[in-house]
Order: sequence, then C-alpha cells, then structure tokens
Amino acid sequence: MKSSSILLTSDKQKIACAHYKAGHRKLVIICHGFFNSKDSRLLLWLKDQLIKEYDVLMFDFRGHGKSSGLFCWTSREGRDLRAVLDSVRGAYAAAAMISFSLGAAVSINVLADTSDEIASLICVSSPCEVKKIDYKFWQLNPRDDLFYTLFTAEGRAGRGARVGPFWLRKKSPLQSAARLSMPVLYIHGEKDWVVKPWHSRALYAQTRSPKKLAMLKNGSHAEFLLRSNKEETTRLIKDWLRATLKEGE
Repeated sequence: MKSSSILLTSDKQKIACAHYKAGHRKLVIICHGFFNSKDSRLLLWLKDQLIKEYDVLMFDFRGHGKSSGLFCWTSREGRDLRAVLDSVRGAYAAAAMISFSLGAAVSINVLADTSDEIASLICVSSPCEVKKIDYKFWQLNPRDDLFYTLFTAEGRAGRGARVGPFWLRKKSPLQSAARLSMPVLYIHGEKDWVVKPWHSRALYAQTRSPKKLAMLKNGSHAEFLLRSNKEETTRLIKDWLRATLKEGE
C-alpha cells in the first residue's frame, strides 16, 4: 500500500514522501541523487526488489520532484532528511538507508550526528567533498547515460531539478564519516564519470564502524548502476541489508 504525504522542514520547505507499506517491521529509506526523485524508474525498480522484505520510504529532496524550494548542493538538504527521519521515529523495529551521490553526502552528514535511528547505511557513488567532485562529462556512456536520460520515457521520468546557490557553506562528508556508528557499505562504479572512485575509497578509509567497499567493474554513476551493473548492485544491497539489519527479529 502506498501512502503519500508532505512533510514540513525546520525552514518551512515542503518535502514530498511516498511510503510503501507491506506490514514489515523493518524500513528502508531511499535517498535519491541530484536530478532524480522518488519517481525515478530505476529507484522504483529498486523499491520493488525490496518490498517483499521491507517497507520502503522514498522522498524528494528540495528542488526535486514534488518538493518545494531549490536544491542547495547539500548545504540545506540535511533538514529534508531530518524531517523524514522524524516522521518515522519509533514506527519500526529497525531502519536502513540507501543513498545515492549527493543524497549520500547528505546522509553521511546527518547520520554522523544520529546514533540510534538508522541501523545500516548504503552509500552509492558518494562524494567525500562536494567541492572536489571531478566529473568528466566526456567520459559518459552516450548510449546508457545520455541517450537513456534524454530520449527514453523511462529515463526522463522523475528527472529534473530546480537549483539554488552553490556557494553556501557545506559540511564535509569525509569528516562526518569518522563519526558514523552504523555499518556502512560503499558502492562505486569504476567508470563513474561524475564522482570518481577515489571519493568512496577516502570515505571507506575514514569510516571507523563496520564497513565494506565494493568497486564495480565498468560501473557508471549512482542510480545508473541499476542499469550498468543491475544484478551485482542489487545483490550487494540485499546481502548487506540481510547481514546488518537484524534488530527486532
């Protein structure tokens, strides 16, 4: 059963949520990356792979999808995630989070200061410092990245962003990673043309809690790994959740 809602952040932004309830005691929260949303076909596909074992909550960061405001490149988006976490506080025996790209950067920063709400974290293609993102647009895959996004109905669905200022002060995911207390799985594509693989390696090295780093051969960026490396990415996610999200069983 899908339940839609609007949450209000501490700075009065409206955050659109979709809560997929199947009667499970465990919850997985999915945080999209830049230019995506809770209505992205790839993320909805991921939700369908998880719903047999977990309830799933998806939402739109500000400036994306049906949420209000402008996307501020991780400077203010922590307030969006904080509102989401507050909305499900105490409702489940255990909760995990799967976050992509800039959504993963936001998640690391927020969860560094939260020790009891999320029992397991998966970060896909996360930057360790937003200002050090070194994307190489000429390395993108024209067929799987560009053509899919621009010329297929599936690729265009749930895509887009309304952007705000880039120069606002940002927290450092690299510094925050050292304060994470839950198990963390870092997934990164070796051919990521947006956030190069060294970012996840740096985050992994800084993380002190139980951790794993998975580098995917020929893998692309973030949500695109659900196309270029669909089976491997899905298996990694499911295995990690089963191994780490055990509270309440």
